[in-house]
Amino acid sequence: MNLKDNLKKIYEDIEIAKDKSNFNRDVKLIAVSKTHPVEMIDEFNKLGVKDFGENKVQELVSKIEDEKIKESLKNNELNFHLIGNLQTNKVKYIYNKVKLIQSLDRIKLAEEIDKRAKKDDIIVDCLVQINIGDEDSKFGIKYDETEDFIYELLEYKNIKIKGLMAIAPNTEDEFLLRKLFEKMNNKFEEISSKAYEGVEMKYLSMGMSHDFKLAIEEGSNMIRVGSKLFGNRNYN
Repeated sequence: MNLKDNLKKIYEDIEIAKDKSNFNRDVKLIAVSKTHPVEMIDEFNKLGVKDFGENKVQELVSKIEDEKIKESLKNNELNFHLIGNLQTNKVKYIYNKVKLIQSLDRIKLAEEIDKRAKKDDIIVDCLVQINIGDEDSKFGIKYDETEDFIYELLEYKNIKIKGLMAIAPNTEDEFLLRKLFEKMNNKFEEISSKAYEGVEMKYLSMGMSHDFKLAIEEGSNMIRVGSKLFGNRNYN
């Protein structure tokens, strides 16, 4: 597998989607490295990819402890994002080690992040995860509860909300995906216009390997791409 060619194709597809979009937004690529070895992360990093997404805390921690990765993190050449569900009892392992927690979806979790951040006198950047397809199998808050949830988060001064994240249903229904991405963008712009203190609507993280082009066309400025870059996952 040629990782360089895979990356080139993703960048080309991003540009095509941006040209079709009505939104003039730069798009940040998060390379989803879950289940893939640090050697592949290192290779993509050498090709200029700086941001990597991990789903599981245990795997993220083991990768952070790899000597090569540790060096890149120290030199600010590489960032990790936690993009999977985060249990409150696992917060202590990663709250001060990731660039962005993309899956903030409940107050109990916010309390734990804020408590630990306060102790260290740091700010932890988070995205609010929305269950845009209202699927039982997915995490995230209900779409209609987004603003109430963000309003509740304002009291946690050591958390900075940097935007919204969603995982769309795994479907070939392009019309449905567009509708859901459009709804997400509407919410993103609506909250941006309110200019809440402690909230910076910088990122709209939506779109994965199978639907990132549609997501960009509908306003996404952060995509999370795994298999199109790394190939199929190895769950062994």
